[in-house]
Amino acid sequence: MRFRVKQWALAVALSWMAAAGHAQYLRTSYFMDGSSRLQLNPAYVPDKGFVIFPALGMINASAYTNSLGTQDLIDIFDSGDELWGNPSFHNKLKDMNKATLSAAIDILSMGWWKGRGFWSVNLGVRTDTEGRFPRSLFDYLRDMPRDNEGWNNSRFSIRDQALSLNSYIEVGVGYARTVGDRLTVGGKFNFLLGAGNLNLQVNSIEIASDFDGQGGGTAEIDVDARAEANILGLDLQMSGDGYVDEMEYNKFGFGGYGAGIDLGATYRLLDNLTLSAAVTDLGFIKWNKSSSNVVEGRANERFDAAHSQDFYDRVSGGEVIDFDLLALEKSNERKARSTRLPTTLTLGAEYAFFGDKLSAGILSTTRWGQLNTLSELTVIGTYRPKGWFNLALSYSMLQSAGQSFGLGLKLGPLMLGTDYMYLGKNSRSVNGYVGLAFSFGHNHREKKHCPAY
Repeated sequence: MRFRVKQWALAVALSWMAAAGHAQYLRTSYFMDGSSRLQLNPAYVPDKGFVIFPALGMINASAYTNSLGTQDLIDIFDSGDELWGNPSFHNKLKDMNKATLSAAIDILSMGWWKGRGFWSVNLGVRTDTEGRFPRSLFDYLRDMPRDNEGWNNSRFSIRDQALSLNSYIEVGVGYARTVGDRLTVGGKFNFLLGAGNLNLQVNSIEIASDFDGQGGGTAEIDVDARAEANILGLDLQMSGDGYVDEMEYNKFGFGGYGAGIDLGATYRLLDNLTLSAAVTDLGFIKWNKSSSNVVEGRANERFDAAHSQDFYDRVSGGEVIDFDLLALEKSNERKARSTRLPTTLTLGAEYAFFGDKLSAGILSTTRWGQLNTLSELTVIGTYRPKGWFNLALSYSMLQSAGQSFGLGLKLGPLMLGTDYMYLGKNSRSVNGYVGLAFSFGHNHREKKHCPAY
């Protein structure tokens, strides 16, 4: 049984998580009234208390690559075995190709005002996947011989490939409070239950073949790779030659515990101008030794002509992450380790018009992941004539190369939107948000614009 990366992902993902996709949440809704902006800034509280519809209150999923777009992904499925040889595919590749996929689901969440303070609690699931794939990997997949004789005098070198998966449950308690007439500060403490984590680092793969086609010659494969996984209930099975080739996932459990904090503030500099800043997901998960599995790639393997078929079997997989080629061996090493959360810095400024019914704002977000750092600059126009009806239009400049706009809509309890509605057909960034939150209590909005309410 070929040990594929999707099996890792299946073990890490929670069985009832339907979304997969970089959870910076819906930037377009940052200046709209509602619970969604709490996820980017715990001090930007809504006008009223809220309670989400259980399991449907907030689902946010998004994806980003620095090279391939949505149409390219469609072509991947359409091309089948011909994809790696497609010139249009290779022309769009970077020297280092990066991808980030994330999802966030709030199972339960609510918030309420008490005096000048706003309390909130939530129970949610978070998952993040990041990858880094060099162009040389795709050159190899394109140029690798399709028959045994074609491997005579072949050379390939692949370096610095990586994959990171992280999934956990979050239990959070937040509090925000007005300080004077202009300042609001807020914070949120999150207790984290680690469901699974994988870090795969392929430092190098060197392939050289000098078979002469006449029953002579040699070949060699040098691999420097290591994977650390913390998934409770994961059992790695070994093949007859000592490689990991199968896994069994026996039970669901928590392989680690951690904590994180969100910190934010808003300040009304002028009657109509509000500045805001926040740092979210500042924390870590400590993974238990009991859930640890470590595998390492063999190095410096040599094949003479009598074992040429073993070499051909190793190099002919043709997959982006080929575990047969990596030939991972299970290590006796088991250790506790810690991984940090993907921290996000958010900076915003908003100027309101016409009694706060219309506003123009700018929002900057930077997210430091395990492998990739993503930044975005978004200009947002928001129309909020009523508490039950808000509309926002945005333009994001960086991740989509300035070729997309966003749309957010609040209609009663329903909130939905996207930051990337592409103007063409091949966006490198996509995301979507849907939430169902019911408001209750008195409206804390002051007559003059102030996010503290």
